[in-house]
Amino acid sequence: MSASLPSTRPLLSLAPLAYYWSKQDTLSFYVDAMQWPVDIVYLGEVICSRRHLMKLDDWLALGKELRAAGKQVVLSSLTLIDSEADRRNMHKMIERACAEDFLVEANDFSAVRAMQGKAFVAGPHLNVYHTDTLAWLASLGASRFLPPIEMGRDDLASLQLQCAERMLQMQTEVQVWGRLALAFSSRCFTARHHRLRKDSCEFRCEQYPDGLPLATRDGKDFLTINGIQTQSASCLDLGAQLPELAAMQVDILRLQPQAQGMAAVVAAFDSARTMSTGASVSETLLPPHAQRSNGYWTDKPGMQWLAGEHIS
Repeated sequence: MSASLPSTRPLLSLAPLAYYWSKQDTLSFYVDAMQWPVDIVYLGEVICSRRHLMKLDDWLALGKELRAAGKQVVLSSLTLIDSEADRRNMHKMIERACAEDFLVEANDFSAVRAMQGKAFVAGPHLNVYHTDTLAWLASLGASRFLPPIEMGRDDLASLQLQCAERMLQMQTEVQVWGRLALAFSSRCFTARHHRLRKDSCEFRCEQYPDGLPLATRDGKDFLTINGIQTQSASCLDLGAQLPELAAMQVDILRLQPQAQGMAAVVAAFDSARTMSTGASVSETLLPPHAQRSNGYWTDKPGMQWLAGEHIS
């Protein structure tokens, strides 16, 4: 792989917000993001349909402001559709997003079907592992995809090469920073932690702006609970791998929002893509209770961290 970035630098994106922040904190975050050097901003509730502080009208209005600030805006669908109300709300979101000329990120195959051939982003939970799946999604309207979080360097390089050989016109977006989404469940683990039922959860997620840390019996951080979502305790950091990603012709680098230090994280990755180097992010910018990880990149356990000189 080449050690330098190509002349066309990759774009930076902000993933959809995974946590349940107050409406004021959410709006303040995105007002700040209008000034950050990110190119693409994903909006919408992707975790739990009970989270209600930001309505669809609020997301659409925010999207218009971000678009006026020069950002490409994508509306993201819920990841787990488990009720008729969820299905109806998903269709409503897609209908209104398309009416406002926003791209949609489909995080569930019911959302893919609802797009009815319109252009969409194939989200990371559609589990795209080979070019036959990509070709099928492209035939349904997909113009961009995110590989699964566990896809390593070699498999991604092979997939990119096959896409080029088959002339699939598909942008590739890869998460390079933030906690990893490992699983989703119909059960709300945050509510269970507080001995509450999911339907009467008292919206306890709002107490944990970066998720609820879960430790082993010997006190080691193991996972992060975020409502119905289980995340890694560690924070993915592929900053050092930016030259490799660029050499693979990865188009977009995805950053997961966090409650503190996000502007500095964005600045570090923006500087790296501008200077044609790897990104170096300070330890102080890691989310609470998090250590760095990049194990999946070299087909090792995802929670492992290998410094650049040890990756071969």
